[in-house]
Amino acid sequence: MTKRYWNINLEEMLEAGVHLGHDTRKWNPKMAPYISAKRKGIHITNLTGTARFLSEACDLVFYAASRGKKFLIVGTNNKAANLVARASIKARCHYVNKKWLAGMLTNWSTTETRLQKFRDLRIEQKRSGFNHLPKRDATMLKRQLARLQTYLGGIQYMTDLPDIVIIIDQHKEYTALRECLTLGIPTICLIDTNCDPNLSDISIPANDDAISSIRYILNKLVFAICEGHFRYILNS
Repeated sequence: MTKRYWNINLEEMLEAGVHLGHDTRKWNPKMAPYISAKRKGIHITNLTGTARFLSEACDLVFYAASRGKKFLIVGTNNKAANLVARASIKARCHYVNKKWLAGMLTNWSTTETRLQKFRDLRIEQKRSGFNHLPKRDATMLKRQLARLQTYLGGIQYMTDLPDIVIIIDQHKEYTALRECLTLGIPTICLIDTNCDPNLSDISIPANDDAISSIRYILNKLVFAICEGHFRYILNS
């Protein structure tokens, strides 16, 4: 039973299409316990189970945030990218929403080097706009900075490995998930009917294709994180 009330509403989940899974031909049999029916060639997720796991996830992130823990939200598919960025900024979380660079966590020393390069280039751009350099060199650095902004902008202030990673679309973000498993970092995954529910610490069965579904799940998690941050500030 959830320790707090997160206002998770089955009717709202239905309206958001949270229950709509993948084509019945594209499923993972391990998802069978979380599927309630087949309809017009697609699997239907049992929203009662979704509500329970989402509540558990909200409890986890609330209590983690209330202890000052740091979060990383990962979602790079086109439909999730903007939602991930907005949700992460609101909840003061780090995020990756364009492309997961292999070794981002497991090869943290290299990531730190890239982040420092990114910070140095940002400082240089603010100071001079690269105007003191030959045009060719300035153009090259601007392109490098733009690339770093695209791939590392969401983690530019991350100084250590995250305490919890939230993954939108487990299937697409499998590399990120494997890195978390290797490092023992707890994960919360939004899993559609083609995913493996046994790979993450908390798996939330839900539609990972519809913007409305992703938004619903993220909004609940972000609210819980923000509540936890507020508790942390009060107790500091």
